[in-house]
Amino acid sequence: MEAVRYTVQVPMRWSDMDAYGHVNNVVHLQYFEMARVALFFERASLEERTGLRRGTVVAAHDIQYKLPVVYSARPLDVQIWVSGVRAAAFTCHYEVFDHERLAVTGSTLLVPFDFTIDRPRRLTPDEREFLGRWADEPAA
Repeated sequence: MEAVRYTVQVPMRWSDMDAYGHVNNVVHLQYFEMARVALFFERASLEERTGLRRGTVVAAHDIQYKLPVVYSARPLDVQIWVSGVRAAAFTCHYEVFDHERLAVTGSTLLVPFDFTIDRPRRLTPDEREFLGRWADEPAA
């Protein structure tokens, strides 16, 4: 089953560039975060779904740089989708396109979290359903 991807246009800032004249490597994690926020909060709100408003924490990142990205007024296209939806964790995957060229790929392992008791929690049925719409495999 192929994942349904959500595409977010992410603007670059001039300050994202480093001394070498390309977008600094750590800034791409911010672009990933912007894509997650767009999917889990903005898209979920449009669909009148809960999304993941109860909170998640990042457990791990993985990132591969394919091409350097240089500042442009044209936003990057960041595609995001989900895999590995389990009872209390899931993974987001990303592909960052700069002028239709694949520049960066990566993933983030996320854990639902209850901040009132400072502990991980299980995904709610609504959250699992929402994630399933963007998943490349059925939820376990």
